[in-house]
Amino acid sequence: MSAEGTSGEAAKNTHVEDADAGTGTGPLDEIEVRDAVSAPDAEGRARRVTRRFPLFTRDTARPEGGGRAAPPDAPAPARQWPILAVLAMVGLGLLLTALDRFRVGTLLIGVALLVGGVLRWLLPDVGMLAVRSRFTDIVTYGVLGTAIALLAMMVQPSPWLVIPFLKDTLHFTVSG
Repeated sequence: MSAEGTSGEAAKNTHVEDADAGTGTGPLDEIEVRDAVSAPDAEGRARRVTRRFPLFTRDTARPEGGGRAAPPDAPAPARQWPILAVLAMVGLGLLLTALDRFRVGTLLIGVALLVGGVLRWLLPDVGMLAVRSRFTDIVTYGVLGTAIALLAMMVQPSPWLVIPFLKDTLHFTVSG
């Protein structure tokens, strides 16, 4: 059994003994919790929750907006539709890349990341599409999606997008 399970049982036993000793009535019927409590301390007693950050992190919180994107009674794919939509677009982009449509495939992958950023911005709950804070997710999806889309449009031969200073920078670094 884990240490947490043991200390949790010790906390329950301590409360049961305290309840029995003080009133002589039933063990769990008389326990009243007024304040929020956290995990038990080393002696097995529950501590009050404070607003201070703990010295050691024992768990991670769900990112904001990480809740289900549909009601809990909906099937799993419906609850996670935002991440499935982005993954479907990325999968189609990878398939097009494998079928020798490199530029269109990688452009679709970049657009999929941009769509993920827009979904993260607009929807309150996006399920597993939420990885970090909302701001960090939007910036990450936006920067990566824009970079992939721009690189896909600038790929040689015959690029769809030509940025003159990048060509001069490349020639300067290679020849200099």
